[in-house]
Amino acid sequence: MSAPLIEVRNLRKYFGKSDRPVRAVDDVSFAIQPGEMLGLVGESGSGKSTIGRTLLRLVERSGGEVLYRGEDIAGLSGEGMRRLRSKLQIIFQDPYASLNPKMRISAILGEALSTHGLAKGKGERARRIAELLEMVGLRAEHADRFPHEFSGGQRQRIGVARALAVEPEFIVADEPLSALDVSIQSQVINLLADLRERLQLTMLFISHDLDVVEYLCDRVVVLYLGRVMEVARTEELFERPLHPYTRALLAASPRPDPTVPHEHVALKGDIPSPISPPSGCVFRTRCPHAIALCAEQVPQPREVLPGRWAACLRPEVMLQA
Repeated sequence: MSAPLIEVRNLRKYFGKSDRPVRAVDDVSFAIQPGEMLGLVGESGSGKSTIGRTLLRLVERSGGEVLYRGEDIAGLSGEGMRRLRSKLQIIFQDPYASLNPKMRISAILGEALSTHGLAKGKGERARRIAELLEMVGLRAEHADRFPHEFSGGQRQRIGVARALAVEPEFIVADEPLSALDVSIQSQVINLLADLRERLQLTMLFISHDLDVVEYLCDRVVVLYLGRVMEVARTEELFERPLHPYTRALLAASPRPDPTVPHEHVALKGDIPSPISPPSGCVFRTRCPHAIALCAEQVPQPREVLPGRWAACLRPEVMLQA
């Protein structure tokens, strides 16, 4: 296996006061191989978007490492990080809020090109902007319009074009479908799948839509309250989830085929506050298999089956899945 493009080691991100912080991300580790699309799933408040933004240093971490091609990006200077921005990009959740309403699309895309010196002269810049728009299914004449003149799906395509403008190697797609109507989500899904294959992109795909993750992603990381519960190849995770939380998460997702058996797993209570997470296993307060040991020890992800990692103190529970 080749060296990871992105490697996250013991990542932590806390907010608020140091004596009682909000533990948004707590000791998270995973790696993303070149050309891979890794899915990041979990309930709202599990830390998905915080991880994505921390990977790109849009927010600074509280601890741990984020390595790009083996180099920890925390050690980069302002100038070094600016140069790296062309390699690491993001597609934001809200395609309207992320676009300057006072700028034409040509200016929005051209700004990225100019900042990184990727287009010399007005002619080359206009040609590249037209190429980017056509790449995401829009027309060259759309460059003269403002963001409010587009539909939500078209604005998200512009957001994708802006991310692609600097020819990145890695893209964080942060809930890129959640602000869109269901009727146009499939268009953006197919666009991302096509671009990923055509440009050999590496992506972290953050979503709460498990059906989309199953369709797009090679592997999946399951988060709960800022911690990793399970990591597996997509088809293996959906066919046989090991961790009790993963089972509950998949059981809560509607299945379109009524002939396929669908397990029902009822979780107790609400997700705890990240200000005062449960001791030991953070999932224990809602887990139907919790025992006294679960309150005493913090389970670390370990390889339960070949290529299957899960953080649970009860292997017999996982293997009975």
